Amino acid sequence: MPYITIDEDRCKGCGLCTIACPKKLVNLRETPNSLGYTVAVFSGPEQCTGCALCAEMCPDVAISVFKEKKP
Repeated sequence: MPYITIDEDRCKGCGLCTIACPKKLVNLRETPNSLGYTVAVFSGPEQCTGCALCAEMCPDVAISVFKEKKP
């Protein structure tokens, strides 16, 4: 099952990944991180196809996409 990770220290909350995800599985968190940015969060991993559009759109290279979770 594909999944993504988001590096909260790199994410500045631009929201491009939220637009890119065809299944709308990436959203901006309402509470800010330690730097004051409302960072992206991944929800609904069971629906992720691993298309990596979110990672391709991220200007800060904060998103990593994996084709399957390590056991």
